[in-house]
Order: sequence, then C-alpha cells, then structure tokens
Amino acid sequence: MPDKRGRPVPPSEDRMLSRMRDWRAAHERELTPDGFDEEEDVSLPDARAMDLVLRVGELMLASGEGTEAVSEAMLSLSVAFELPRSEVSVTFTTITLSTHPGGDHPPVTGERVVRRRTLDYFRVNELHTLVQQSALGLLELEDAAARLSQIRRARMPYPNWMIAIGFGLIASSASIMMGGGVVVAAVAFLATVLGDRTSVFLARRGVAEFYQMVAAAAVAATIGVGLLWVSSELALGLQAGAIITGNIMALLPGRPLVSSIQDGISGSYVSSAARLLETFFILGAIVTGVAAVAYTAQEIGVAIDLESLPSAGTSMEPLVLVGAAGIAMAFAISLAVPPRMLPAIGVLGVMIWVIYAWLRSATDVPAVVGTVAGAIAVGVVGHWLARYTRRPVLPYLVPSIAPLLPGSILYRGLIEITQGTAVFGLLSLVEAVMVALALGAGVNLGGELVRAFQHGGLAGAGMRGRPAARRTRGAY
Repeated sequence: MPDKRGRPVPPSEDRMLSRMRDWRAAHERELTPDGFDEEEDVSLPDARAMDLVLRVGELMLASGEGTEAVSEAMLSLSVAFELPRSEVSVTFTTITLSTHPGGDHPPVTGERVVRRRTLDYFRVNELHTLVQQSALGLLELEDAAARLSQIRRARMPYPNWMIAIGFGLIASSASIMMGGGVVVAAVAFLATVLGDRTSVFLARRGVAEFYQMVAAAAVAATIGVGLLWVSSELALGLQAGAIITGNIMALLPGRPLVSSIQDGISGSYVSSAARLLETFFILGAIVTGVAAVAYTAQEIGVAIDLESLPSAGTSMEPLVLVGAAGIAMAFAISLAVPPRMLPAIGVLGVMIWVIYAWLRSATDVPAVVGTVAGAIAVGVVGHWLARYTRRPVLPYLVPSIAPLLPGSILYRGLIEITQGTAVFGLLSLVEAVMVALALGAGVNLGGELVRAFQHGGLAGAGMRGRPAARRTRGAY
C-alpha cells in the first residue's frame, strides 16, 4: 500500500517504525524552533491536524497513559501530518501543542484540559494503533480523524457490571492467596463490590473522590470486622481479616504509582509530583476508612489477633499461584484491558510472585529486595511484550504488579496503631510505602533496560527517542 507521499510501505512495519524514530532523532533540530531557516518556504499549520493531535493526546492522558508516552505520540502525529516545528507540553491535566510556521508568522498554539479521568486501557491500546498507522503513512488526516471518532464512541470490551465484578474478584483472589477459603473469598467479593457501589453512589452526587475511597474502604472493612466477630463468637476459625486485606489491594493505586515514577524518571517532574500526590491521597483515604473501622472494633471489644493476621508469606502452593494469576487478571478487567492480553497478564502475575517468594525463601532477603527483583523481571518481560505486540506497555505492567501490592503490610500497620503499638504500626506503614515504591521503580527499571538496547519502538521509545535523556550526561 502506498503512503500519502506515494512511496510504497516496506513489508516490515517494525523496520519502518525504527527508521522513522531514527529519522526523528537525526532531524530533531529541524522539528523545533531552533531549526529556523529564514529562506525556507513558509507553510501554515493545518488546523485540522492540530486539533487531531490535541484530541488524541487528551484522550490518551484521560484514559490513563503516562506523560512521556502521550508526548511522544503527539510528536509522532505532528511529524506524520507535517506540522512545522512542533513543541508539545503535557502535564497532569493540561496538553499544549505549539507550531511555528517560520518567517514573520507568529506561532500557532492550541491547548486541551483533562477534567475527567476514566481508566480505560482498551482506548489507550486503540489510540496507540492509530498513532502507529499514522506514523507509517497508512492513514490520511481525514481517516485518522474518523478513526479517532470511532475510538471515542467505542464501547469498552466489558460491560459495566463486569468492571464492578473485577474489583470483587481482586479481593476474592487475594483472600484465596492468603488462605481465607471459599467462604472468606465469597464475602470478600461481596464486601468489595458493595464498597465500590457505595463510591459510585457518592460520585454521582458530586462527593469528592477522597471521601468516595474512604467510604469504599470503610464499607468493606465493616463487613470484614463483622465476619471476624461472628467467627470468634461461633469458633469458626475463619481468616476474616483477609476480607479487609483483599479490599485494600483492590483499592491500592497501582496505576498512578507506576506512572508517577515513570514520569519522574523521564524528566516530567510536574506530572510526576502530581501523580505521586494522587497516590498518597488515595493511600490516605484507604488508611482513614480502615483505621476508623478497626479503632471502632477495638473499642467495642472485637478482638483482632496480630499473630493471626492473613498473609501469603512466601508460599508457592498451587492455590496461591492461582490467586496471584486471578488478582492480575481481575485487576486487568477493572482497567478495561483488552481480553486477548489477559493470559499474558496472568502469567506475569504468577511470575512476579514466584520470583519474590523464591528469593525471599532461598536467601532470606527483605520484602523490598524481593519486590524489586520481581518487578524488574516483570518490567523487562512486559516491555518486550509491548514491543513484540506493538501495544502500550502500561496494560501489561499495572495489573501484573497487583499480587505484590502491600495490602497485608498496610493492614498490619493499621491494626498495630489501633492496639496501642504506634511505633511498630508506623514502621509497618513505612514498609508498605517502601514496597509500593519498589514496585513502581522496579518495573520502570526493567523498561529502562529494554530501552537501552532497542532501536525505535512505539511512539519514539528507542535509544535516541528521549530528548530528556540528553539534558545532562546524555549529551556527551
């Protein structure tokens, strides 16, 4: 198929993508305002192309893509549709595109603001395909605009009720991992779904997201404490604490955590700080909801034994591995990851747990070290899969780290605080934060290792595709 310049497209799209990224790196000066040539013919930017680039960037950012990937996608579209000397600025909520025709003409600048975010990796995947095909010359501007409209109107691969069930499956899978059994897993599923529906109810009435998360955590924790009281009164021996742990894992902010560290590493410090602050606000909401219920339970005499708090430890029994795969795939469903990616995500979820558990049991290293090792391995494999399948990487990474999210450590810290051992409780909370940051840093380090040895990639992700890397020592 010929491209829009009348040249035939090579049979290998991978080679074409790599060549285009290398061309961009070699001609970077010509694509920026530093490359002005006063004698060059002036061509005014196409307003339709600018609108398309801005709308693609806005939808990618609103759907959960990272700042660097959004910037690179917009720059690739700017090159594909011949916008002169484009500059792109992407922050946590604002997207700006500026082009300079040259000569005496002033720059033309457009801006979009993201006011509402809905995690939807199905749309992220479709938008990356649109960017790739446009960069290869397989889509004209009108075709790309029509494709964008289709993506906006497209329905998610799962109905709304299945997204809600996905949150419940995260909690029930976590309960199975921690030895909670069928009864506890079923109650954990119900508690998490009810908590999620409570937050949806509050969202429709304009309540701030912080209080939605507090309510979701409190509802599930209340059900968990209720089952714990019934179990103790009737001597059932149920691991009811696994309900609260599973709900915490369903609510923990894996996506903003990974994105915040990714943005910081790539040099987008404003977006990184905003995403990290979002992560800590969500953590604060979870801590507030669970701590309030745990303190109330302690005051009315519901005994919570620290020695019997649920934890999977370093077990690699088949049921634990099934739980790890279930957590990863359920997390992917809640993020609207395309169904064809679920088996790979399940395997990655098992892989990160096996590496973590084996390393801790074989060498007795701290939890943070085992977490980093598992996260690096998942980061390498996830980035390789994204490159091999020509898909975005976050849909692979974010669900895959879910089995190691520090739900049990966070729960232990909250119980220790409510029982009067505040020092130990604070240490457990600090450990939970360290494990969470280790997860984010590990998967990003895996991506950096892949980037260091690859040529080209999706939206300019190759060795020479990151201008921020040449700010300091990368310029020598």
